[in-house]
Amino acid sequence: MAFRAVIFDIGGVLEVTEPMDFDIHWECRLGLERGQLIGRLADVWLAGSIGAITESAFRAAIIDRLALLPDSADELIADIWRQYLGVANKELIAYAKTLRPQYRTGIISNSFVGAREREQHAYGFEDLVDDIIYSHEVGITKPDPEIYAMACARLDVDPHQVIFVDDAQSALEGAAAAGMTTIHHTGNATTIGTLNTLLRNI
Repeated sequence: MAFRAVIFDIGGVLEVTEPMDFDIHWECRLGLERGQLIGRLADVWLAGSIGAITESAFRAAIIDRLALLPDSADELIADIWRQYLGVANKELIAYAKTLRPQYRTGIISNSFVGAREREQHAYGFEDLVDDIIYSHEVGITKPDPEIYAMACARLDVDPHQVIFVDDAQSALEGAAAAGMTTIHHTGNATTIGTLNTLLRNI
């Protein structure tokens, strides 16, 4: 079966991201033991990933659970988003642009409430691909089989017609189980080379 679509992850793929270690700095600043910041907000992180909390409620939880003044909470949130967004993977983004209109293109991202607006402002992903699925908007995350089926339905393709690119092994395993061909992204040269090989051999 010929490939008709390519779907990308965002963080670690279309975005070059650093480790999310903002908590280390803030635990030192607030005099917390290691792991306490993430621990106190564990349910909030989960809720944000599936859209069960608003950005304002997220901010309120940070103020309440970490006993922060509003200005400090805003500073922490800014640090979180800076690490979350990383920087554009310009080479891979440029390559993705060349795939349309010959191929359908999409994104599946395990995200956090507020991600679409910030990533659109920073990188214009809505203009890059045909469809974007953010976990916080649909209430499910990779590797749930439903999220891959949803992507195929929205792109009007069969799973066996899709190449899925991600840097997370669990997400790749979910896509493979759904019937997609997968590429483990470890670097642009390998990913682009593999895509070119697969798309030529149709």
